Amino acid sequence: MNAARPFVWSQTFMALIAGALFGVGLLISGMTNPAYVIAFLDVTGAWDPRLAFVMAAAVTVAAPAFWWVRRHPRSLSGQAIHLPGTRHVDRRLVIGSLMFGAGWGLAGICPGPGLVASALGQRQALLFVAAMLVGMLGWHWLTRAKTT
Repeated sequence: MNAARPFVWSQTFMALIAGALFGVGLLISGMTNPAYVIAFLDVTGAWDPRLAFVMAAAVTVAAPAFWWVRRHPRSLSGQAIHLPGTRHVDRRLVIGSLMFGAGWGLAGICPGPGLVASALGQRQALLFVAAMLVGMLGWHWLTRAKTT
């Protein structure tokens, strides 16, 4: 536990509520079903636009929140809001984005829906999350080895 940031039950509870709401939204929209995602990415075949509507709805809901955050230094709970300080696009960002997109296109799963689907016991999602964790640990190990 970090002494500079004490554990606060109300913040943890709100994070749990936000995560649960996000997960329910993914379930309702069908985004935990890899077939919907792959059908959306299949623009030359049997394209399914459902994911575009889900993205449009997400942007519509998130846009006012981002507008508010840019104008207020603190959250509604009084915590400082920390936005990224740079907009620099570097090689690591481009490579990571390409890897994310390739994995999303091949598996039809991205991290959020993967976690929700794995919590439901879906085998493909469990394998995806395991591979994601191995990749995260591998990246951590590689970058830590370079700095020591």
